[in-house]
Amino acid sequence: MAWFLLFVAGLFEVGWAIGLKYTDGFTRLVPTLLTGASMVVSLGLLGLALKELPVGTAYAVWTGIGTVGTALLGIWLLGEPATVLRLVCIGLIVSGIVGLKLVA
Repeated sequence: MAWFLLFVAGLFEVGWAIGLKYTDGFTRLVPTLLTGASMVVSLGLLGLALKELPVGTAYAVWTGIGTVGTALLGIWLLGEPATVLRLVCIGLIVSGIVGLKLVA
């Protein structure tokens, strides 16, 4: 269950990271509220996952999910470049996440 909570926490991290772009410097109320709520949920779920998982592993996986998800959504939603090198680096992060899951 802890790994599931950690995965969902990572998804909410993606939500708040992308949400920051839409807050327009925290001047738009609804995106700001949704971003803030995503932050709270993400950290709350991370905290619950830490009851069972090592902090170093959980934090690395949480930030990895957030990094990969945010980078991919940046490409898809925001028109950021999808260069081969960038995609290879994203793949390396994914392999690190998988590796941490396998050894934990």
